[in-house]
Order: sequence, then structure tokens, then C-alpha cells
Amino acid sequence: MTEERIRSDANNCFVCGPANPIGLRIKFRMDDDFCRASFCPGKDYIGYENMVHGGIMYSALDDVMANWLFLQGATAYTAKCEIRYRQPVAVGTRIELAGWLIKRKGPLAMLEGTATRATDNEVVADAKASFIIVDPGDLQDA
Repeated sequence: MTEERIRSDANNCFVCGPANPIGLRIKFRMDDDFCRASFCPGKDYIGYENMVHGGIMYSALDDVMANWLFLQGATAYTAKCEIRYRQPVAVGTRIELAGWLIKRKGPLAMLEGTATRATDNEVVADAKASFIIVDPGDLQDA
């Protein structure tokens, strides 16, 4: 696994920023060809009936895919993202995130991501997204 890192200008990012007092503070890392992270959303992220808000799940999935690109040295922005919520997630449930590259051509990268409940390895949400790469860094076409 590679070392976790964060962009110097992302300290206040809602998802990964360590300086954001209301953020998720998720730490992303590369594990072979996957970007991975683990988080446990607390009571501040309730949607209703003690369930995690869908926007929180979306944000975590968007970031695990975006961080796959960032940890490869690329700068990119989400162009389009489609999420499928498979099961509600109770507040206080540990979630494992994974994101990976499907393909890249020129300035466009397609990625997928999953959010899995840690207790039973059940996928609770998954996403597919395309990202516009503005600076590829060391990223190669796939």
C-alpha cells in the first residue's frame, strides 16, 4: 500500500480535509490498482431515521474515485457521476470504499467505486463516473 497523502490546497475539503471541523476526514490510499478508504459516518450525517444521508454516501464514492486519479499524480474534476443506492446504512456503520480505473482516453477517465458495509461485506452503494483530467501528471492511458 502506498502512503496516504493530501493536496496542500485540500485541507478544508469536506471529504478528505483534515482541517475541516465538520468534514468526513476520510484518508485515502492506493492498494495495488485500487484506491481504498474506511470511514464510519456519525450522527452529524443523518438523513432520517438514524440512516446516513445519501449525499454523504455520494460524496465518499465520488472522492474515492477522484483520489484514485490524485494518487496517480493527476488533477481532475468530476464530469458525470451515477450512483446506485442498494441498501440504507445506519449511522455508526463502518464502510469500506474502493475506487478503480475502468479506462482512460485523452482527457477523459472512467472510474467505478463501491461502498461496502464492513460487518458483512455487503455492497450498500456503487457508482460510475467520468472525470475530466486537466493535468495527467504521471498517469498513463489505460
